[in-house]
Amino acid sequence: MADSPDTCGHNSTKHCDVDSSTVHHSAVASDCGCGSGHGHDTSDFNLLQELSPIAVAAILFLTGLVFNEQLRNTPFSIAEYAVLLPAYLISGWSVLTTAGRNILRGHIFDENFLMTIATLGAIAIQEMPEAVAVMLFFQVGELFQGYSVGRSRRSIKALLEIRPDKANLRIDGDIRVVAPETVNVGDVIVIRPGEKVPLDGEILEGQSLVDTSALTGESVPRTVAPGGTVLAGMINQSGLLTVRVSKPFADSSVAKILELVENASSKKADTEKFITRFARYYTPVVVFLSLAVAILPPLLLEGATQAQWTYRALVLLVISCPCGLVISIPLGYFG
Repeated sequence: MADSPDTCGHNSTKHCDVDSSTVHHSAVASDCGCGSGHGHDTSDFNLLQELSPIAVAAILFLTGLVFNEQLRNTPFSIAEYAVLLPAYLISGWSVLTTAGRNILRGHIFDENFLMTIATLGAIAIQEMPEAVAVMLFFQVGELFQGYSVGRSRRSIKALLEIRPDKANLRIDGDIRVVAPETVNVGDVIVIRPGEKVPLDGEILEGQSLVDTSALTGESVPRTVAPGGTVLAGMINQSGLLTVRVSKPFADSSVAKILELVENASSKKADTEKFITRFARYYTPVVVFLSLAVAILPPLLLEGATQAQWTYRALVLLVISCPCGLVISIPLGYFG
C-alpha cells in the first residue's frame, strides 16, 4: 500500500501493482493489503490461532478485575501480579517490542510508545487492570483488522483467478492462441467449452450456457445465442462460441474490475492514516506535560512532595492514553 502507516508507528510502502499482462497470483495474494500491528502474514490469517492468546488474556483480565480487591489484599499484592501481569504481557508484548524497536530506529513518539509508557505508569501506581485493559482492547481491534485484511486478500486472489490467460484468434480460417491484450476490436475469437471468455464481444455463431458467477455472483448459468453478448471473465460451459470483439482488453469487464482492485489496494483512506499522524503530535505533548506535572509543582509549590506529583503525572499518562481512538481505527477498517 502506498505510504500506509502500520500500527508499528512507521510507514510501510507496499504497492500492489496488478499489471494486466503479467499478473502473479501468489505475489498479489501475499503482498496485497496491509498488515496488522502484530506483524502477521494476513494472507494466511488463522483466526483460532490469533484468538487463543487474546482469549487467555481476557480470562485473566476478567478474573483480576472481578476479584481485584481480594487479589490485592494478598502479601505484596502478589496474587494480583500473578494474574494480571501474564495477561498484560500476553496482550501487550507486540506493542512493547514494537515500541522498543521504533525507539532504536529513532521513531519514538507513536501510539505504541504512548501505550507502553501509559500502561507501565498504570502498573507503577498499582492500577494493573487499567494497564491490561488498554493492551487487550487494542489487540482485539487488531484482531478484527487482521481478519478483515486476510478475508480481503482471499477475495482478491479469487478475483484474479478469473483473468483469462489466452484468446483463440481466428485469422483466415486458422486459430491462433494469443494474449488477450493483442486482440483488436472487430477481431473474431473462438471460445471452446470450459474456457474463459477473454474479451467482451458479440456472439456470431453458437449457443451455450455461460457461468457469470465470477462477475455477477449469479450461480445459475445464463443461456447465450447469436446476437447476444458475453463479457470477459465469464466461463463458457457447453457449446462452441464464435465472438466478434467489441472492446479491447484494457476496457473489458475483467480489466476494469482488476483496475478497481489495484486502486483500492494502492490507496489508503486518510481516516486510516489518522491515528499515526495524531500520535506523532499527541504523544510528545502528553509525555512532556506529564514530566512537567512531575517536576514543576515540587519546585514551585510549597508543601508539594515529589512522590505525590509523580503519582499524579502517572495518572495523567494513564487517562490520556487514547485507547478508544486506537481501537476505533482498526474496527472501522473491519467494518
